[in-house]
Amino acid sequence: MDVIQIIGIERLPIVKTGDDLAELICNAAESQGARIQNGDILVITHVIVSRAEGRIVNLDEVVPSEFAKSIAEQYGKDPTLVEAVLRESKSIRRMGDGKLITETKHGFICANSGIDKSNVPGERNVALLPEDPDRSAEEIREKIRKLTGCNVAVIISDTHGRPLRKGEINVAIGVAGIKALRDRRGESDLFGYVLSVKQTAIIDELASAAELAIGQANEGIPAAIIRGYDYLKSENAKATDLIRPKEEDLFL
Repeated sequence: MDVIQIIGIERLPIVKTGDDLAELICNAAESQGARIQNGDILVITHVIVSRAEGRIVNLDEVVPSEFAKSIAEQYGKDPTLVEAVLRESKSIRRMGDGKLITETKHGFICANSGIDKSNVPGERNVALLPEDPDRSAEEIREKIRKLTGCNVAVIISDTHGRPLRKGEINVAIGVAGIKALRDRRGESDLFGYVLSVKQTAIIDELASAAELAIGQANEGIPAAIIRGYDYLKSENAKATDLIRPKEEDLFL
């Protein structure tokens, strides 16, 4: 029987702008006896990628527009946060009940353009999403290969809500080295039925699995290794491959 392990990387220091995430991850993994191996999948929370890349904004330095002030007053939000959200979005999809659902410049549909306050040092600091999460994932992957000689996959994750479902889950917003979707159309099920619509969002499933080790509060585990999963390798994968085109969207 195949065994899949999820190993939280526990000894990472507080990540600062300019830090080499690949080196920090490799060193931390080795120090806890979980040295990076060929075929590993590294799932890394976007917040530490954003911190390393300097994608941190102090809201006290943000000047809100009149539009941002109007939305903030209507929905009981901080106008400087609303302004930051608007700057990171290309459209507003929904507003209501104090929520602001936007489409980010990357094409992701999420609350507040993915801007995050949790696990960001500084009372008024927030983390933006990485400017190009796929590129960030590829750079980390390539540096890990140089440091260890191992070929790995890298997923950058974020926590998103879902239409018509309570609670949040980890999803992939950046990827390198692993195919985003597993297309199972044409395969047969247990009873010989030929699948016609089955496509599995592998990188989202792996991101959610990793969150069992990463956690969301004060665990201090911003990355995890998934080991033992036989994935489809890809040199041109993109997390945006999972975005459903607007004309196929039944919810928005």
